[in-house]
Amino acid sequence: MTATTTATPPPAAPKAAGKKGRRRRLSYPVVLLIIAAGLIGLAAVRAITGAQDLTSQGQISAAILMAVPIGLAGLGGLWSERAGVINIGLEGMMILGTFFGAWAGWQTSPWVGVIAGVLGGVFGGLLHAIATVTFGVDHIISGIAINILAVGITTYFAKLWFNTGEAAEKGGSPKQSPPADAIESFTVPGLSDGLKSVEEHHWFLVSDLAGILGGLVTNVSWLTVIAVALFVGTFYVLWRTAFGLRLRSCGENPVAAESLGVNVYRYKYLALLASGALAGLGGAFLSLVTSHIYNEGQTGGRGYIGLAAMIFGNWRPGGLAAGAGLFGFADALQLRAGGESVHALLLLLFVLLAVLALWKLVRKSWVTAAVSAVFAAGALVWYQFTDTVPTEFVSATPYVVTLLVLALSAQRLRIPRSIGRRYRKGEST
Repeated sequence: MTATTTATPPPAAPKAAGKKGRRRRLSYPVVLLIIAAGLIGLAAVRAITGAQDLTSQGQISAAILMAVPIGLAGLGGLWSERAGVINIGLEGMMILGTFFGAWAGWQTSPWVGVIAGVLGGVFGGLLHAIATVTFGVDHIISGIAINILAVGITTYFAKLWFNTGEAAEKGGSPKQSPPADAIESFTVPGLSDGLKSVEEHHWFLVSDLAGILGGLVTNVSWLTVIAVALFVGTFYVLWRTAFGLRLRSCGENPVAAESLGVNVYRYKYLALLASGALAGLGGAFLSLVTSHIYNEGQTGGRGYIGLAAMIFGNWRPGGLAAGAGLFGFADALQLRAGGESVHALLLLLFVLLAVLALWKLVRKSWVTAAVSAVFAAGALVWYQFTDTVPTEFVSATPYVVTLLVLALSAQRLRIPRSIGRRYRKGEST
C-alpha cells in the first residue's frame, strides 16, 4: 500500500478575524458628507423650532472663543500621548497658563502675558517629564499631582500678588487679577456685514451658512489665528517630518525606536514641553482673550474636555479640531441662549440617536441599537412635553456632549500602542 499524504490548508479564521478587526479611517468625502449632514440637521432644527441663535454669527463667534482653549489643551495632549506619555495634568498646566498670563498681561502687555502663560505651561510639562520619564512615576498619578500643585501655586500667589497695593486698588483680590488689556481682533470689512444681512433673512441652510461664515470673519482674535496655525503646524511636523516620525515611534514602540538610534528620553521630554506650552497657551487665551482677567477656577475642566476632544479625534489634529469645535459650540450655546436653544437640540439628538439605532440594527449590534432607540424615544418625549430645559441641565450641556461623543466614537479609536508604559533605556521587551 502507498501512503497518501494530503496537504492541510491553513485555517482561514485568523485572516478573517484580522480583516474584521481592522479599522478603516474615514475618507475625506465621507467626512464632508458628515459635515454637510450636520449643517442640514442644524438648519432643519432652527427652522422647525424657531431657535434662530443656533447658527447665528454671535453663536459661532462665541463657539470659537470657547473652542480654542479646549483645542489647544487637546493639542498638548496629542503631542504628549503620541510620544507615549498620558497627560492628565493638562488641566493644571492650563491653570498655570491662565494665572501667569493674566499676571504678566496686567503688569506689561497682553502679548507678554501670552509668553508668560506659555512658560507657565512649560513648567508644568517639565515637572511631568521629570516625574514620568526620568523617575518612572505612574503617568496618572503624576498628572493628578500637577493639577493639585497648580491649584496650590496659583491660590498662594493670587493672595500674595493680587490682594495688596496697586493690584487691589485696580480690582485685584485673592480670587482674581486686575484686568489686562485686550489682544487685538479683526473683522473682514464688507464680508461680515454682508453675511449678517443674509443671515437675518432666515432662509433655510443659506442663512445658516451665512451665520457660520460670518462668525469666522467677525471679531476674530489674532491669538485664534495663531491657534489655527499651530494645528496645521502640528500635522505637518508630526506626520510629514522625520522628527515627527521619531516622536510617534516613541509612543508606538520605544524599544524598536531606540534600536534605530532614536533618543527616546529626549523625544519624550520635547513632547511634554510642547504639550505644556500648548496647554499654557490655552490657559492664557482664557484669561487674556475670553475674559481679560484671571479668576479662580477659570479653566472649568477644559483640560479634561481637551483630552476628550483628542480621544474623539483619534489622536489626530483634524479630528481633534472637530471635537473641540463641537464642545465649544455646546459651551457657547448654554452660555448665550440658555434653555430654549438646548431644548431645540433635543430634536436633533432624537434624529441622531434614531439614525444610530438603525445603523446598529443593520450591523446586527442588537444591544447598542436597543439602547440608542430607548434614548432616542426619551429625547423625543422630553422635547414634545416640555418647552425648555432646566438650568441645571443647561449648565451641564458641554459635559453631557463630552460623554455622548466619547461613547459613540469609542469603537473607532486607535490608541498609541505604548501609551502609559514605563520605559527604561536598554529594555529588550
